[in-house]
Amino acid sequence: MLVRRIGSSSRSYYTNRTKKPTLYSKISPLGNPATSVVPELDDWVYNGNKVRVAELQRIIRDLRKRSRFSQALQVSEWMCKNGVCIFSPTEHAVHLDLIGKVHGFPSAESYFNSLKDQDKTNQTYGALLNCYVRQRQTDKALSHLHKMKDLGFASSPLTYNDIMCLYTNIGRHENVLDVLTEMKENGVLPDNFSYRICINSCGVRSDVDGMERILKEMESEPHIVMDWNTYSMVANFYIKAGLSREAVYALKKAEERLDKKDGQGYNHLISLYTRLGRKNEVIRIWELEKSDCKRCLNRDFTTMLESLVKLGELEEAEKILKEWESSDNCYDFGIPSIVIIGYSAKGLHEKAETMLEDLHKKGKVTTPNCWTMVAGGYLHKGEMEKAWRCFKTALSLYVENKGWKPNPKVTAGVLDWIGDNGSVEDAEVLVRLLRNVVPVNRQMYHALIKTYIRGGKEVDELLDRMDKDDVVENAETRKIINMKNA
Repeated sequence: MLVRRIGSSSRSYYTNRTKKPTLYSKISPLGNPATSVVPELDDWVYNGNKVRVAELQRIIRDLRKRSRFSQALQVSEWMCKNGVCIFSPTEHAVHLDLIGKVHGFPSAESYFNSLKDQDKTNQTYGALLNCYVRQRQTDKALSHLHKMKDLGFASSPLTYNDIMCLYTNIGRHENVLDVLTEMKENGVLPDNFSYRICINSCGVRSDVDGMERILKEMESEPHIVMDWNTYSMVANFYIKAGLSREAVYALKKAEERLDKKDGQGYNHLISLYTRLGRKNEVIRIWELEKSDCKRCLNRDFTTMLESLVKLGELEEAEKILKEWESSDNCYDFGIPSIVIIGYSAKGLHEKAETMLEDLHKKGKVTTPNCWTMVAGGYLHKGEMEKAWRCFKTALSLYVENKGWKPNPKVTAGVLDWIGDNGSVEDAEVLVRLLRNVVPVNRQMYHALIKTYIRGGKEVDELLDRMDKDDVVENAETRKIINMKNA
């Protein structure tokens, strides 16, 4: 199994070292949730291929990891319908969980009730509890927990963690610690996740003393191996409480327990040190990440650049951007755009435009939104020729069905300026580009009419065009035309 990290999450998939197609290779590309995988399964068998239970289970696991729950359920249903294997409580639990995700808890309940008594184990009971928790069915979850206790199925921390998550999700954080107490009274040892939920419940209520008590108890438990996630969570709440020294101490503890190959862990520390305003620590952790992880992904560069921009370290950010450019990572405009947006926010629109121009000249993708943002900055400063230049580029990059619309204030500002100062050619270009993006309107024609009048051109043809576009003249239109005779 290969694990490739894309964006901010791990993406697991299976590869076939030979070129012979596998069932997974047929199903994996069907990423549209509305696409049924059943025809591929049927076709696979029709063509005389063997179906292995282990492979189907592996496909279901992978589809679940990728949140393709409907397709995972289709595979599970196909297995059951075609008698590929007799479902054990484990398969029933997975199937029940998928039904809950796709169809909701009432359908999951029906499936659970249809099970034979021998299949109603702690696994299937736990799966139904999870469905109730996910849909915030408090009364049903607590009633179901009571049944599980009576049957002796509430003996693992997972069951109690579910109830803690339920209280967290509905905002009843004060009840979370009661569940921890109940766990211990029933002889169930809390795990790392149990303690983290409790730390979170204290943190969101600004109960720093309570948080520290839970942390101390967790550290004293011999069966608990402390992890970096817990200390980073504690650091986060210290930062929110304005306790910088305590936050730094917690971050040092987190760093000690960090897996040296965990790029996401380093990114998390970088973000927290950024919130503390600790530039030197941010750079130190970045250097450690580069050394330990050997190769930094686009996700890592994104975190670092966002941190430096937040700290106002734009020159330092440009250095990191150069590292990214020489990294051989795939191009993603989202990365340089962080610095471009940073320069624009500081009023350094010339620098932002220069970066955009450099990318444009290299044939790299830029977005109309970024060009419009820079145009808006120039507009605000009254540098209208520069605003027009950037806005023209933005409009020329428009791609239909991508959802982008130009900023109305920038559009209006540039149209007004072109109407009062631009040439006929400029106005025609602007209106032609705008027509591709937004419906033609009176303001566009007013800008055209003004330039025609100023250029000594007749406006009758323009008025005909205006009429064909169903743009109605108004008092302002007539006032502009009358200027010609004034």
